[in-house]
Amino acid sequence: MTSPFLQEAGARGRALATPGVAAAVLLLLAFALRAGDFGNPVIHVDEQYYLLVGDRLLHGAVPYVDIWDRKPIGLFAIFALIRLLPGDGVIAAQLVALACAAATAWLVHLAARRVGATPLGALGAGAAYLVWLPLLSGRAAQSPVFFNLLMMAAALLTLRLPGLAARGRARAIVLSGAAACLLAGVAIQVKYTPAVEGAFFGLAHLWYLRRAGASRRAVGLAALLLVALGLVPTAAALLVYAARGPAALDAFWFANFASFLLRSAYAYPPDLIARRLLGISAQLAPLAACAFFAWRVRPRSEELAIAFAWLASALACFAMLGTYFDHYALPLVAPLCVAAAPTFGRVPRAMAASLAAAFLLFLVEAVARPSDSAGAYAVARVVATNSGAECPYVFVGDSITYHLAHACLPTAYAFPSMLAYAPEKGATGVDEAAEVARILARRPPVIVTGSRPLAAWNEQSHAAVAAALARDYRPIFSAPRGDYRIIVYLRRDRAARMPADANGRAGGQAIVRTSPAARLRPPG
Repeated sequence: MTSPFLQEAGARGRALATPGVAAAVLLLLAFALRAGDFGNPVIHVDEQYYLLVGDRLLHGAVPYVDIWDRKPIGLFAIFALIRLLPGDGVIAAQLVALACAAATAWLVHLAARRVGATPLGALGAGAAYLVWLPLLSGRAAQSPVFFNLLMMAAALLTLRLPGLAARGRARAIVLSGAAACLLAGVAIQVKYTPAVEGAFFGLAHLWYLRRAGASRRAVGLAALLLVALGLVPTAAALLVYAARGPAALDAFWFANFASFLLRSAYAYPPDLIARRLLGISAQLAPLAACAFFAWRVRPRSEELAIAFAWLASALACFAMLGTYFDHYALPLVAPLCVAAAPTFGRVPRAMAASLAAAFLLFLVEAVARPSDSAGAYAVARVVATNSGAECPYVFVGDSITYHLAHACLPTAYAFPSMLAYAPEKGATGVDEAAEVARILARRPPVIVTGSRPLAAWNEQSHAAVAAALARDYRPIFSAPRGDYRIIVYLRRDRAARMPADANGRAGGQAIVRTSPAARLRPPG
């Protein structure tokens, strides 16, 4: 017998879970979870670089030629559009990401209703999506925050297939498949990993098209259409670079496809990989447990089976990545929330416990996490003040420093990890140590580095920078960054100029002479 408390909770859940009210609730929750980070330019190293590339793209730089990365051009186009909004792009990117996260959560809520969740369970699934994103480094503008919206929309279309097939609506299935595969194709130009999920959506539409009574010939023609639509955005990017000439096309092809195979996952120790997997598994365990119980309940709907097949395709893609950074698990959150939603509705205590555990972890991390925002801006001001018209070099630190300092780039490989660390050795298309030597030969006015490495050094690059710092540079400023410090070195023939607001609340510290903490340390 259901308790009066649960009956009342269910009634309130039904009132809250109407589409319009659910959208408002989820938007408010997204704002509450993300507002504390507004204006912080160093939430994650990846999105810093996306903003830098998007800004330079808007000002005429050609990605993969003038500024290098292996992410698809669509991701940088998003950030270029964001730079059209007022400000330096930091808050604008965070607000656009907030809107995408809230919209995705709303689609999760709609999909949860399709797999049989109660209104309260569906609303809980949407809320769970928002709470779990920051637990996996999705607090701001990571790429899955954008492409998850596209994939969730494609998944929602796919969940309609059993009903369409039962009514023999073959034409509607083809149109649905066309939309789903085009959405997946656009998502692939934000990051290539959604290709596996997109293939699943296409195959599901073809399966149900046959179920709806379509001939094999019709299914074959539909398959050609769906594949073509999935490839159109990537083909368009290829054509744009081909129009620029063979050199630009070669740069695009290497960065987008060949370089990934050259990047060494083995540069990360096995115990580190194991810890990452354990941490991701622990964080996703409540959702996975609720999804498991939803699968065990009979009878199981076809829509729920589709949700689990989607989850399996997302898991397959995650397994292929190898290095297992926590944000690589962000594409798993939406299908897990949809799969867990029936349990959320059937056992409200499970939903409450899962959300409470995730929210508690979110609060603990928020309280324990240092705010490095002021220090990042202080470092940028010191770099800008002391660089003049020359290009500084960020060897270890934040790529956003170039953007905030309005500085020119000394290299196309402006993401510090590319030249500084072993995992990228041989994967960028250049001799990384030779590129560092070329940068140093131009005698940058300022070099930014850290008090410790964040991964195993590229030994040749590290040795060249360490020698240059000892010979030609002196440290003038440092600021906290997580559990280490960012150090700004100035060329010895230049007089240090310190912005008036560089110290104080930023936690910055002007350095008069070299101290042990201000030297580059070998990898520990």
